[in-house]
Amino acid sequence: MENNNLGSSDRLLLAAINLISERGYNGVTTQEISTAAGLSEKTLFRHFGSKQKLLESAFDRYHYAEEMRKLFKEKLVWELEEDLLTVSRTYHEIMNRNRKLIQISTRDEVQLPGFKERTQQHPLQLLEILTNYFIAMGEKGKMIRTDPKMQAFTFMMSQFGAFVNNLEAGKNYPDIALEPFMHESVKIFARALTP
Repeated sequence: MENNNLGSSDRLLLAAINLISERGYNGVTTQEISTAAGLSEKTLFRHFGSKQKLLESAFDRYHYAEEMRKLFKEKLVWELEEDLLTVSRTYHEIMNRNRKLIQISTRDEVQLPGFKERTQQHPLQLLEILTNYFIAMGEKGKMIRTDPKMQAFTFMMSQFGAFVNNLEAGKNYPDIALEPFMHESVKIFARALTP
């Protein structure tokens, strides 16, 4: 993505993500972020007020809750296996696109007061969206009636675990590729929950 075609806010957000993911939150100054974005430090402070607010804005802007909400409104076909595969693929696409933000949130959350709570909002929103989908599928008779929130949480955690393995370049389980994992996990999940 060419930084010069973006507005100053987006240029600052992307510069912050790139630099902080490489060197850590405390390893980067606001001056370095501004310079990398081709802007003045004054512009950074005018837009965001602080380095932490800049990073929080980046996380809000580029994380997945809104994209997933849109997917559930527009792309579902109300067939469990097909829908869960769409959810899984979209989740991994977004998470991989945002991998630098994920690395920042797991590595630097201790140094950023309130950041962990802020980052937790996206998975909590996805849990609610997926739970509501499972409730609706149960009401349509297309899914067995179980604890929909627990099923949503189980599905999310399996996908997150696969993402983390992939984030680590697959070194924990190098012979498990993401695409076959998505198909197999969705197939097993759908088979278990289909009446």
